[in-house]
Amino acid sequence: MKKSIWLIGITSIFSSFPAQALELHGYFRTGIGNNEKGNTQECFQLSGAPTKYRLGNECEQYAEFSAKQPLTSFQDGSQLSVNGMLQFYNPYGQSLKFSGEDGYTRLNQIYLDWRNVSFLNGGNIWAGRRYYNRNDIHMTDFFYWNQSATGFGIDSYDLNDYKISYSFSRKDNLFQEKMISKHDLTVKGIEIKPNNELQLGVSYIDHKQNNGWSMIVQDIQKHRFNGKNTIAFQYGEGPGTGLSYTGDPNLNRNNTVFRALEMFDWQSQSNRLNGQMQAVYQKSNFKDLPDMQWISIGSRTSYVLNDKIKITGEIGFDQIKDTESRNLTKLTIAPTWSLKGTQYYDRPELRVYYTYANWNNAERKLRDQVMPNSDFFATNHGSNFGIQLENWW
Repeated sequence: MKKSIWLIGITSIFSSFPAQALELHGYFRTGIGNNEKGNTQECFQLSGAPTKYRLGNECEQYAEFSAKQPLTSFQDGSQLSVNGMLQFYNPYGQSLKFSGEDGYTRLNQIYLDWRNVSFLNGGNIWAGRRYYNRNDIHMTDFFYWNQSATGFGIDSYDLNDYKISYSFSRKDNLFQEKMISKHDLTVKGIEIKPNNELQLGVSYIDHKQNNGWSMIVQDIQKHRFNGKNTIAFQYGEGPGTGLSYTGDPNLNRNNTVFRALEMFDWQSQSNRLNGQMQAVYQKSNFKDLPDMQWISIGSRTSYVLNDKIKITGEIGFDQIKDTESRNLTKLTIAPTWSLKGTQYYDRPELRVYYTYANWNNAERKLRDQVMPNSDFFATNHGSNFGIQLENWW
């Protein structure tokens, strides 16, 4: 009942202003899939790995619908707006209800945003619950640097062409149970050379049990092979081992995590080929738990047949070493109809896919313990096939 009241209230806020001023954006993916045994598709992800390779390997209906409503404009040219987003999730094989055991509906963003403020040299002020400074690798949905939060902040204060941002938050997202104070400071716009930008970030987590911190150095080079190359190095201690997220407050500063990653979006000169590649290395050193090393390497490549049709393939390998060495390799082939273009980020896309994965014996033992009812119980491989529509606007 409380959720319904919230949704009605938010809807009334946006509908009370002129319709022509409302900005609408959205994202959804929907589909249906089965495994090789004729049952509902089961996705393939290495146990304990933070991410999985997405193409032909998503097992849910998912949507986000957002709206921005300007409230007023000021004499200095700045504008105040209210922003909101609804999120819908429903796993394959469940009733299409987006609630209870069949998924959820969340108000995952609701915040005020005052933009282009003169006394901030064109910077912005925000307060509320919002997605913020989300840096991700699309093919795995890996948001490796993510300052989304419930809190407030000053965004993109212009200081000698450097963009300075600060935020204070108490929760990363709706799923975080404890309120924990986190401070984020970000510097962007450090131009090393034309089309090459350096970005720096520091997070400090203040908790009565343990405090912690993390940092990131990120280099972005544009217009390389008609795309973009991103390299990032991250380090964190204690609760800062979440690496921009709020980590476990039970961990003291003797627990550390280091991560290095590279992501490369590219397109051939002929526009016949395009794709994305990633490489991630992460080493976690724990005081009272086994150390862990995670490696993830993968690529998604499309071969363009014409202005509407392409063939896309994706291969990904994940390995975790802790007390044992476990690995999983996933391969997908997906003939794709792309209505508005065939470049990597063009949408909508309608895909028919076949996905195959295999894993080693150490991973099989752990999977069998965690998922004893899986159709792939006591096996080292499996496959899925299905169809999926994805779009954003």
